Amino acid sequence: MAVSKSTNTYNRQNWEDSDFPILCQTCLGDNPYIRMTKEKYGKECKICIRPFTVFRWCPGARMRFKKTEICQTCSKLKNVCQTCLLDLEYGLPIQVRDAALKIQDDLPRNEVNKEYYIQNLDSQMSKFDATQPSNSALKSKGASDLLLRLARTAPYYKRNRPHVCSFWVKGECRRGEECPYRHEKPTDPDDPLADQNIKDRYYGVNDPVAEKLMRRAAAMPALPPPEDRTVTTLYIGNLPENITEEELRGHFYQYGEIRSLTLVPRAQCAFVQYTTRSAAEHAAEKTFNRLVIGGKRLTIKWGKSQGRQGPNDKNEAMPALEPVPGLPGTLPPPPPAFLHPFPPQMPPPPNRPNDFFNLHHYAGPAWGAPWGGMAPPVPPPPALHYPSQDPARLGAHAHASAPQT
Repeated sequence: MAVSKSTNTYNRQNWEDSDFPILCQTCLGDNPYIRMTKEKYGKECKICIRPFTVFRWCPGARMRFKKTEICQTCSKLKNVCQTCLLDLEYGLPIQVRDAALKIQDDLPRNEVNKEYYIQNLDSQMSKFDATQPSNSALKSKGASDLLLRLARTAPYYKRNRPHVCSFWVKGECRRGEECPYRHEKPTDPDDPLADQNIKDRYYGVNDPVAEKLMRRAAAMPALPPPEDRTVTTLYIGNLPENITEEELRGHFYQYGEIRSLTLVPRAQCAFVQYTTRSAAEHAAEKTFNRLVIGGKRLTIKWGKSQGRQGPNDKNEAMPALEPVPGLPGTLPPPPPAFLHPFPPQMPPPPNRPNDFFNLHHYAGPAWGAPWGGMAPPVPPPPALHYPSQDPARLGAHAHASAPQT
């Protein structure tokens, strides 16, 4: 057991003992029959430097073993996972959540002040519900637009993959498929995501992952309304399978009066039509990339106008398209002979048994000649014989051996 030489080394009453860790769904894994090892006071917290109970487990097949990194007191203070230090509600870094909710971090950084602050916090947390975050700012603040757009709605189990095999990178790994590490090209060492500090992530400063998410949120596209002011219908896609029309109406009625709501369970989509255009624009602004129902982020799009779904109107012509460079030009029109195989002055050929044969083997004059001048049928070709059946070679034996008819 590695412990620090502070006052916590001698004051065992401040050491933390727990029966189960505080984890997010991603770190816990998809295996419902997970097994954990528990080591009492097996490690010191990387934030408050206080011994706590360490849990170690494997989140799934072909995954690396994970363990808790911070104590439960520090986890409840920020409402984060003990392993990945991501928010338990939104799955985002602390810096992104604090910037969206405008929370000021006032935690002490000095070791002596930190120990005193944690001791007082433990005594206060014992009087309240242990399942709720101890930070009062997190309880009072609601979800912002930034959090709703960036929040992860499903577990990301790819984060639990093994590390890259260092021997494979050097070309010296001899385990092959039995190697528990990944045989992939490592990331660029100059990439800022490859250099992360757990204390910076906890205090919400200089976090490269948070900065990347903030840039992604700034570049997210918006949903512009259509030019046709008569369009008041929204398309709702990616719906859960067990959603009902009443539940869907309960999410969209707050933005305005609904004229009609059509649910298509087979396609997992719906169409919501509002009575006014302003209500439809307000609903599109508040729900685009933000509405999550049943753990699924819904797809919001504008409906199409019933009168202008295509260039079939009399007053609307097909727009001229620019030619694609590199393609050949248009082909010339075919000659008149191909367009009119039978001249107008000629009657159609008579319906005789040999007419089809005569048409395809016609060797007579031009089309102006009458049909009576058509050449006779071509005689059938001579019979073929194998070399061993040639009558000239067989001679009299061929006539003698021929069957009598």
